[in-house]
Amino acid sequence: MKRLCGFATISIVLAACAGQPQAVDDENDPLEGLNRAVHGFNHVVDVMLLRPAATLYRGLLPPPVQEGIHNLLSNLTTPIILLNDLLQGETERAGTTLTRFAINSTVGVLGFGDPATEMGYKKHGEDFGQTLAVWGAGEGPYIVLPIFGPSNPRDVVGRVVDYFTDPLNMWARNTDRDGFPIARGVITAVDARAYYYDAIEDINTNSLDPYAAMRSFYRQKRNSEIMNSEDIKTKAAPNLSFDFDAPSPGDEELTEAR
Repeated sequence: MKRLCGFATISIVLAACAGQPQAVDDENDPLEGLNRAVHGFNHVVDVMLLRPAATLYRGLLPPPVQEGIHNLLSNLTTPIILLNDLLQGETERAGTTLTRFAINSTVGVLGFGDPATEMGYKKHGEDFGQTLAVWGAGEGPYIVLPIFGPSNPRDVVGRVVDYFTDPLNMWARNTDRDGFPIARGVITAVDARAYYYDAIEDINTNSLDPYAAMRSFYRQKRNSEIMNSEDIKTKAAPNLSFDFDAPSPGDEELTEAR
C-alpha cells in the first residue's frame, strides 16, 4: 500500500508541475529515429508471435466466443475505469460504469455478454493516463515502447499506476499468483490483435508509412479519449494528502476484425 500511495503522490506532483500545455509540433516525435527502430522490433515480434497467435485464435474460436472473451476481459478492467471516473470527478460516468459492471457480471455471466449496452449503458474507457491529462499534465514526447508499442511519458506513468491499483493484480501479488498478470496480459494481447486484425493488416499493407500512420492514430485516439469526444476537460489536481503508514482503499475505434 505504501508503494501505491507513492505512485499516487508522484502522479499528483507530475500533474501539478505540468499544468501548462506543452508547445509541440504536430508529430511531437523528437526521438523518431529510436522510435522507428523500436517500431521495427515490435513489428518483427508481431509477425513472428502475435500475428500467428491471433490467426490461430480466429481460426479455432467462432466469432461469438471471441466476442465473449473480449467482453469478459473488458469487464475485468471496470475497477480501473471506475477509479479514474471518480478521480476525474465524472460521477455520472462512474454510475454508468458501476451499473454496467453489476449487469454484465450477473445477467451477462461474469461479463461474457454485454446486456448493459443493449439496456442503454454505453461502454467507455478511462485510465490514469487520461486522469493525468484531465488534471493538466502534458503528454511529453511520443515514444514507442518495446512490446507495448505507442505511448508517451504521461501514459507510461498512467500504465504503471493502473497496474498497481488493479484489484486483480493486488490479489495476485498478495496470494503469490505472480503468473496471473502475465497470463492475463498475454490473453489480452492476443484478443486485441485478433479484434483489430483487419485494421492492423490494412495499415501494414496499404499505408505508405505504417509508423507514421500508427503514430497519428495513437495521438488522435488518446486525444479523443481524454476529451470524451467533447470539449477538452482540464481540472486542477485534487489537493490530496497521503499518510504512508495508513491503509487506503472502451475502445472500438479501429475497424473490427469480425
